[in-house]
Amino acid sequence: MRSFEEILAIAAGRKGGQEQALAGIIQPLTADQLAALPDAAWLSQMARGIFQAGISWKVVDAKWPGIEEAFQGFDPGAVSMLDEDRIEALVNDRRLIRSGPKILAIRENAQFIRDTTADYGSFGRRVGDWPDTDFIGLLAWLVKGGSRLGGATGAYMLRQMGKESFLLSQDVTARLMAEGVIDGPATSQKSLRAVQAAFDGWKAESGRSFNEISVILARSIG
Repeated sequence: MRSFEEILAIAAGRKGGQEQALAGIIQPLTADQLAALPDAAWLSQMARGIFQAGISWKVVDAKWPGIEEAFQGFDPGAVSMLDEDRIEALVNDRRLIRSGPKILAIRENAQFIRDTTADYGSFGRRVGDWPDTDFIGLLAWLVKGGSRLGGATGAYMLRQMGKESFLLSQDVTARLMAEGVIDGPATSQKSLRAVQAAFDGWKAESGRSFNEISVILARSIG
């Protein structure tokens, strides 16, 4: 397995220099900054990811103001209390992407957020305090406690909200395979543990965040 500096050099060679290779990377927030984010913001980002699954992001962006209005600003208390008549009305609301399973998942995630806040003070507090060395555990927790937050949806939501994270995109996966970390897409717990160990090692070596490492791995391929 190459060192991070060697992979960074490959990315720099592909992108025209180290500055270009590192450009535009979202830096993570601190645990306290994550804790201060309102629960509605977390539910909103979950909903965006759920609606975008299998659909062009341009369609979701165009509909987003109407979606926010229909879901009352994604207040978890209000959304978790949606009754079946209101769910049916949302399924038939032309402002939305009219998928009953996706709308039900958003209601379920509202309850997930409320339950987490009751236990930890805020959803962001729970996410912020989760150790980066167990990022795969955080992803598993989202899948277990939430709805439709598996695959790339949960990881992308965390990245957008500011949690230090790695995204197993096609290019990141290709670099991990080239380095012998995994031999295919990381779908098993064994392969995910290998990915976590690799990112932990590169972070310890370089002092860079998972965000930076993840993007550099991708840019060393694509």
